[in-house]
Amino acid sequence: MSTPSPTHSPIRRLTLRDLTACADLSENRGWPREEHKWGFLLTAGTGYGIDDPDGGLVAACVVSEYGPQGRPHLGAIGMVLVAERHARQGIGRRLMRHVVSTMGSTPLTLHATPFGRPLYEELGFKVTGRAEMVVGHFTPDETRPRIATRAATAADLADILRLDEAVFGVDRTPVITRLPAFADQLCVAEDHGRIIGYAVAWPNMDTQVVGPLISRDTETAKALITSLAAGTDRPLRTDIDVRHEELLAWVTERGLAPVFRNDVMMYGIAEPPGDWTRRFAPLTVAAG
Repeated sequence: MSTPSPTHSPIRRLTLRDLTACADLSENRGWPREEHKWGFLLTAGTGYGIDDPDGGLVAACVVSEYGPQGRPHLGAIGMVLVAERHARQGIGRRLMRHVVSTMGSTPLTLHATPFGRPLYEELGFKVTGRAEMVVGHFTPDETRPRIATRAATAADLADILRLDEAVFGVDRTPVITRLPAFADQLCVAEDHGRIIGYAVAWPNMDTQVVGPLISRDTETAKALITSLAAGTDRPLRTDIDVRHEELLAWVTERGLAPVFRNDVMMYGIAEPPGDWTRRFAPLTVAAG
């Protein structure tokens, strides 16, 4: 008796019970398992998947919604994966069309690999920018940063949320308030007692990912990265908007090598909301 085809299998919501299956799917496509990140995304966002009749998942993705509950102003799509043996059968296209339809009139954003970009363009997504992934052991500058940084406290949360919304352009409270439990470090930069930037370092396999990185300017971003790097002996990894050329050059000089570029794509609006000049790196390319 032949195995049923998953091409027309129902698309269902994923939960934390699907964490291992999501990590297995990542590994199947040559990605790191990233169970810590999957757990965060499935908790803070909405996962969609298609079951494999033989066990596990045929396909999966996660949508992070930002803005008022039930009336999101932006949705970020990430972790779009189809199992190797089911690739090139239209399953990824079907999953993406389901997500776009489910989100209705909500604008959408995603970071696309060169492999995935043609599908997203077919669905109506437009390239609006690029992000450069850099990875490596950080070598601190010999000069002391002029910007004051410190570990964030619970008392800083309201100011962090206000700054994040002003820069990102949409309220991300449900995600940002999860960061203290998710991350190893949450650091703020101050100017005369006012928070002018914040950054997070969270564990991902054998690296520490820096993101979000929200900052008044490049010098402040450098100070935040330097502070986070001092708190770990792992390689740092982050995805920097390529328009921040000075910061990219600086992290390269400090030991982080460019390894990959993603296209930032939008659906429903021409440009991402907020202020890109103060938005240096996303929480993760999977969540914006």
